[in-house]
Amino acid sequence: MKSICVFCGSSFGARDIYADAARDTGRVIAENGYRLVYGGAKVGLMGTVADAALAAGGEVVGVLPKALQNKEIGHEGLDELHLVGSMHERKALMADLSDSFIALPGGAGTLEEIFEVWTWGQLGYHQKPCGFLNIEGYYDHLIAFLDHQTGEQFTKKVMRDMVQIADTPEALIDLFKGYEPPSTPKWIKKDET
Repeated sequence: MKSICVFCGSSFGARDIYADAARDTGRVIAENGYRLVYGGAKVGLMGTVADAALAAGGEVVGVLPKALQNKEIGHEGLDELHLVGSMHERKALMADLSDSFIALPGGAGTLEEIFEVWTWGQLGYHQKPCGFLNIEGYYDHLIAFLDHQTGEQFTKKVMRDMVQIADTPEALIDLFKGYEPPSTPKWIKKDET
């Protein structure tokens, strides 16, 4: 694992703890020698995680759609800033540049990004770990829903278990280091292999 992608909000959220967590995540990624890949903006938690990684001497790569450059305000102090034509291109390039994926607190865009890469993993398109950094219980209700979804048999347990969950960036990265992807894609039953 060389690069960690972080999905997170372009706003700060209601509590300072979210910015503190973004700061910690960027610092921990850099201090452990990983490259940070993220959405390329300098606002909200996005800017915070990037600034913290840069301040800790880390390499930071941003990927930003040209149409959002003015709205999300592209970060000018990055090692690399890739300007792409669409959100689809953004997510594809972020996935290509990354070896793992962390969702910090964020809104619909953050959820859409982490769910897409998790789905790609379920389909066998990659074998990279995905996880939620559950700051102060931010994702508790979502985690309960994922468990409910599994109980209702819309998600197989092996696919649910692909999503790593931790309260600190250090703990989540440790989970990533020990991650072993399922041996079969989601549509193949174990007894059919």
